[in-house]
Amino acid sequence: MGAIERVGVLGAGVMGAGIAAHVANAGLPVVLLDIVPEGVADRNALAAGAIEKLKKAKPAPLMSASFARRITPGNLEDHLGLLADCDWIVEAVVERVDVKQKVYRAVEGVRKPGSIVSTNTSTIPLGKLVEGLPASFAADFLVTHFFNPPRYMRLLELVAGPATRPAAVETVRAFCDRRLGKSVVECKDTPGFIANRIGTFWIEAATREAIALGLTVEEADAVAGRPLGFPKTGVFGLMDLVGIDLGPHIAASLLATLPEGDAYREIHEDRELVRRMIAAGLTGRKGKGGFYRLDSTGGKKTKLAIDLASGEYRPQREARLESVAAAKRGGPRALLEHPDQGGRFAWGMLSRTLAYAASLVPAIADEIAAVDEAMRAGYSWEQGPFELLDRIGPAWFAGRLAAEGRPVPALLEAVGEGTFYRVEEGRRLQLAVGGGYRDVPLPDGVLRLAELRLAQQPVARNASASLWDLGDGVLGLEFHTKMNALDEGVLRQLTKALGSVDGERFRALVIYNEATNFSVGANIGIALFAANVGLWPEIEATIAAGQETFRAMKYAPFPVVGAPSGMALGGGCEILLHCDAVQAHAETYMGLVEAGVGVVPGWGGCKELLTRWQTNPKRPGGPMPGVAQAFETISTAKVSTSAEEAKELLFLRPGDGVTMNRDRLLADAKARALELVAAGYRPPEPVELALPGPSGRAALDMAVAGFRASGAATPHDVVVAGALARVLTGGDTDPTESVREEELSRLEREAFLALVRTPATLARIEHMLETGKPLRN
Repeated sequence: MGAIERVGVLGAGVMGAGIAAHVANAGLPVVLLDIVPEGVADRNALAAGAIEKLKKAKPAPLMSASFARRITPGNLEDHLGLLADCDWIVEAVVERVDVKQKVYRAVEGVRKPGSIVSTNTSTIPLGKLVEGLPASFAADFLVTHFFNPPRYMRLLELVAGPATRPAAVETVRAFCDRRLGKSVVECKDTPGFIANRIGTFWIEAATREAIALGLTVEEADAVAGRPLGFPKTGVFGLMDLVGIDLGPHIAASLLATLPEGDAYREIHEDRELVRRMIAAGLTGRKGKGGFYRLDSTGGKKTKLAIDLASGEYRPQREARLESVAAAKRGGPRALLEHPDQGGRFAWGMLSRTLAYAASLVPAIADEIAAVDEAMRAGYSWEQGPFELLDRIGPAWFAGRLAAEGRPVPALLEAVGEGTFYRVEEGRRLQLAVGGGYRDVPLPDGVLRLAELRLAQQPVARNASASLWDLGDGVLGLEFHTKMNALDEGVLRQLTKALGSVDGERFRALVIYNEATNFSVGANIGIALFAANVGLWPEIEATIAAGQETFRAMKYAPFPVVGAPSGMALGGGCEILLHCDAVQAHAETYMGLVEAGVGVVPGWGGCKELLTRWQTNPKRPGGPMPGVAQAFETISTAKVSTSAEEAKELLFLRPGDGVTMNRDRLLADAKARALELVAAGYRPPEPVELALPGPSGRAALDMAVAGFRASGAATPHDVVVAGALARVLTGGDTDPTESVREEELSRLEREAFLALVRTPATLARIEHMLETGKPLRN
């Protein structure tokens, strides 16, 4: 069988519906089937109801609500025939072998030859699931274990059986990688596979040590979070997030299938506190609260945390541990060596977890890189267990285990005084299980700065940004400020990049980075400082410099391609609006959010978004519809929840590309740049707009006044909206005249400088810097 073009999903529960939604995100038609419920007229009620929930769920499983139309609901009695056209059928029904096999036998009677069937189980061995089934079914069967929620969690654990066709494995691997954006990790058919096997042990170890040492949940989470590169929620906050009731189900599965003598059996405890919490509906954020909860008694919201000893709630309190401060200065080793409660907790938790992970290779995977990737992608660890061991020092870690009389895993003994990873001749190598080192595999077609940095020096670098040779005549610009905020250094490096693409060594420019966020916008801290000391000429010069630099980029004689992922806000959005093309990661969140800090976009964002709406062939006639759309988007600081929604808001053009797999974004952006070069790129022609002028501004002012009267807008919202309205309507122009880009830039600049002088705007900026939240003044 060739490519996967149509998918069936069996089971419309949380996971089944989430998988169906993500396949729809990839652009494919999906059949979603479930049982026929008793006592209802609609025999498709479960699947149809699941689709309706997908449209309303937060965080959204669908990248656009319109994608729900790609999912066809049905039931397992009347609509099995719909699976005959499916290339891949994913089973996500209840975790019982008998139920699953009954479904498989029904599917075997209707599926086409060569179609692939997989299960989403993480608790039942593949071998048990195919017992007694035809050899033809076993040849097309494998495990595809998605993590919840399927749209956002990158890990997909792939398990093949001894009878599974290699071609079926490769087809599913390629599809999940390229079309679903997954980090596909091959696992062996062992209990819990990789991520849940280690992740569940980690949670058990952390809980056990916290209770034994008498730590508060706040103290435990302060240690088992950012200091070690674990999720910022910490371990108790993570249990609240995923659901406390999930833990006992995974534990029961592991205990039923793990071999005797496995360390998990020793560390696991059936805790009365957890049983009481689940019985009381305290299952975490989805329930009435969990280890943390919000109490609204008497109309006042109070943040509470549970006492691990008594099980009673009390007000949350800040954790103050010297070991956490030591970790900020000296890393995880400093934390583990610290003598306070936090240090002892960290060692108790981490020594058990990392030793356990080391003891499982090669039983769960053939390569340590697969284990590390599973924990990064499945549990959001910044570094996997072997990468973390390298930071700590494998020899020191093994020595401390031995000094405490604890067994040292064979893999730790094998690495000795060395490390699990090393770099040789620009290549990253991993310790092989059988000895020696071998390459860390990189999927075909993947290009990442992380690997380029090992093999080359930057073309140019300053404290804010770097230029990289991406190969084939393409230059790359990378930001690396805090949160990739744009500052003078970024503008200088962009200017340098524009001068470096001369048609000889470089023919195109790609703007890209591998941080969590593309850019959160301009550095407003610098703007606040300048305003507080009255450096108004410097602020004006910065605004003018940004406008001029972005304009030069837009009209450069070579293509510029933006490649964002994560947040692209404010100035980060503006730089993308000036690119010739954008290749966006599917999880790109774009918006012109300057109104939240009391200003208007000042680096061309107003001009560019207005131009897109005014020249949109689908808009109604006349000068106002496009103005009104741009005004609504900017004044309310709308942020897209995906790259697809960014297209709906015109932050992206219809022809801009979307890459599902983050690891493939740079290669796709580079390919797009080379396509533009090969097509004989020519810069765009300047656009002049017919704008409504004062009459249009009056209409917008009236609309804002209505929002103010209803309480939806604050007094300073009215001021900011008024300044924005003047920009978008063209100032004092007339609908019979044309407004050039230069005039819109001048209006932007004037509006920004007028607003930044107001006390209310300065209060908004200061509040945002202090709290990370907008001030409603």
